[in-house]
Amino acid sequence: MAAATMERDDKPKSGKAGSRRYERPRGGPAKAISDLTPQVGRAAFRRFGFIQSSIVTRWPEIVGATHAKVCSPEAIRFPPGEKADGILQLVVTPAHAPLIQHVIPEIIERVNRFFGYKAVARIKLRQGAVNPPRAEERPKAPPSLKPIPMELGESLRDIGDPELRTVLESLARTIAAQEDE
Repeated sequence: MAAATMERDDKPKSGKAGSRRYERPRGGPAKAISDLTPQVGRAAFRRFGFIQSSIVTRWPEIVGATHAKVCSPEAIRFPPGEKADGILQLVVTPAHAPLIQHVIPEIIERVNRFFGYKAVARIKLRQGAVNPPRAEERPKAPPSLKPIPMELGESLRDIGDPELRTVLESLARTIAAQEDE
């Protein structure tokens, strides 16, 4: 081969002028830290019993802002070899422990709904200091001003769950917007 080859110190073997220096290909565009955090924290979350780290990050959504201020998840312990019927350990402020004890069935139901299966069978409370969740810094998306198509709007009025109805209305708006384009 007559082409100039490179050694480890990037000097060409042949005396040809104009040979290019080798540049290592880059890994692509910079990534946001929020995209990397789940991968970095995954090992730590698993070590403390969290299969899915989003239960910690989305705790206020799961139990509501009121309960999230006074309790937070500490760990989930499953029976050996299983990923169901676990024990969720919560840290609760001492003054609110009796209140949280009364809403344990509701918390179990909400956590299991979040997971999509019966992940938690019991809750174990530990009294201690709870760091209240920080306020979301992301601005909420403005509601769509475009009306829901009539054929979809009538069927959505019969849905009793307001959260489900809102999600389905949003989906209907998105579908209608794609059809208009």
